[in-house]
Amino acid sequence: MLLCVENLHVHYGAIHALKGISFSVDRGEIVTLIGANGAGKSTVLRTISGLIRPTDGTMSYWAPGAGGTASAGNTDRTGGARGAHRADAADGAAGRQVNLCSLPAHKLVDLGISQVPEGRRIFPNLTVIDNLELGAYLRRDKAEIKKDFDTVFELFPRLKERRLQAAGTLSGGEQQMLAMGRGLMSRPNLLLLDEPSMGLAPLLVKEIFQVIRRINQSGTAILLVEQNASMALGVARRAYVLETGSIALEGSASELAKDPRVQAAYLGSA
Repeated sequence: MLLCVENLHVHYGAIHALKGISFSVDRGEIVTLIGANGAGKSTVLRTISGLIRPTDGTMSYWAPGAGGTASAGNTDRTGGARGAHRADAADGAAGRQVNLCSLPAHKLVDLGISQVPEGRRIFPNLTVIDNLELGAYLRRDKAEIKKDFDTVFELFPRLKERRLQAAGTLSGGEQQMLAMGRGLMSRPNLLLLDEPSMGLAPLLVKEIFQVIRRINQSGTAILLVEQNASMALGVARRAYVLETGSIALEGSASELAKDPRVQAAYLGSA
């Protein structure tokens, strides 16, 4: 198991946003959290990434060893002193469990966790290339970074065409591609995707989800938060339905897609 969240509680002041939820993500799988606005989906990702501190519960993550990651072909991403830091975070080549609750957000990238935030959060005044380079800021393996640029440009050909263009002048869909590409430049073992289809035209949504499949097929585990339940359930292996901070339903994505309660609430069926 790559990530195991148990009995997670989060408060915003007096507001109890997450109420003892538990879920897991295995290596190499896509898990999706679906639910209405305000259900707590983005709060889950922000808590995992260290931007919000839980009030109770555990978040156990299996950090890779210093010489390996979950993605096929990945090598030590940092080298030098930063490579030594990664070795400290993992017990030998096999890795060890890390309690994410006790780690600051900036430590998580070095453990192989990357988040693509809701709203893209690109750097609008920097070029496409500059934004992608920032995704690899911990790495020192220049030859491998170049390979990952090629991978991102293969996944998103439009980014290659606009690589010297200011990111703020890209369309909404292109900015989403850039945000995802930036997340991939750290070679994550676990990619956190927060509402990747938000505000996009249907054809672009389809394209984005095709890329999500390809990313996962390369060996990267994905925790996907998405309001477009139909698309999310179509790519995920397992799914959880969040309602007002609690998990109401869970199971395989294919089974939940057939559940009358999910169909009525999220898939537009009577």
